[in-house]
This record gives sequence, C-alpha cells and structure tokens, in this order.
Amino acid sequence: RWGKVDIGNGIGNIPDNGLSLGGAFRVIGSRDAEDAPELVGLEDIDTAVELGLGLTYRQPTWQAFGQVRQGFGGHDGITGTLGADVIFRPSDRFTLTAGPRVHLGNSEYAGTYFGVTAAEAATSGFNAYEADGGLLGAGFQVHGTYELDDDWAVEGILSYERLQNSAADSPITQLGSEDQWRLSIGLSRAFTLRF
Repeated sequence: RWGKVDIGNGIGNIPDNGLSLGGAFRVIGSRDAEDAPELVGLEDIDTAVELGLGLTYRQPTWQAFGQVRQGFGGHDGITGTLGADVIFRPSDRFTLTAGPRVHLGNSEYAGTYFGVTAAEAATSGFNAYEADGGLLGAGFQVHGTYELDDDWAVEGILSYERLQNSAADSPITQLGSEDQWRLSIGLSRAFTLRF
C-alpha cells in the first residue's frame, strides 16, 4: 500500500490470475583467478547486479513468464529468462512450482563470461574465443515455499541447466561440465512499510 493505492494481494497471499508486470533482479558473483587457479591469465570479473522487468501470465495451476535484465558492475550486457511452471498447493502454507527454464544473453553478456580475448589467450592456457549471444542454457527448476507463519517462510530451490551454444563451446566451461546443478535453501521474512 502507498497511501490510498493498494497494489497486489499482499505478501504470502495467492496472486491474482491473469497478466502481471513485475521487477526482475539477479546477482552474479565475481570471478577471480585467486579463487580458481585454472583461470590465471583471464581478467577478473566483478560481482554483477541485473535489474529489469518481468511479465507473468498466471492461472491457478500454472504460470508462464519472461524476464529481461540489464547488467551493472561485472557486465553491461542484457540477459533474460523464459519459463513456465506447474503450481501445486498441497496445503495452505506449502506451495511447490516446477517447470522448464531457458536462459538468454546478448553478445556482451556472453563475451564477459564465456569469451577469451586475444590478450587473455596470450597470458593463459586458453585459446582465443569469441562468444556469441543467444540461447546460453536450458533446464528446469523446482521451487518450494513453506510459510511458518504470516511473516516467516522457508524456501528451497533445486535447478538444473545444460549449457548451450557459445556457453557450452567456450574453452572456459570445457574445464568443467555442461551440466550445472544448483541447490539453495533460505529463510525469508515479510515486512510492511506503512506510509
């Protein structure tokens, strides 16, 4: 709420069905050769913050969405995510969503994380590589939220992504695996600012 303006259904409540516009936010950690000796010779990359907008179409048992984000700090590129979920609500307090994800990025974003410049190739063990933008990853995500009470919730996310195109072909990622797994568990607290 902002004065007499009331937007949304409140924290913890089921969102309205239909089309909605919202913010999009992501943080990508820094890349430092001190933390990964195999990257010696590549330029370090600062932590990046991505800000943008997302559009979601939601129904009681499913949703589809798209996000576009601009990077600041570690990269200045444009990136985005497309996805869809089925929604399960086994109880009033537990919500589970699961569905596919596709990650995209422009050439500036891809070049920052997957490219190797000629100067970097001269000081590292990598061949020069020009990464192109486009589809960079595809996979799925499972997200569960259990509300402990009206203010606190426990959240868990399990995601899998298979690197695609320039991301998969990069000599940097050839050191590891094209299959990327992530697991995160967190505690969230809702709060209200009254104006």
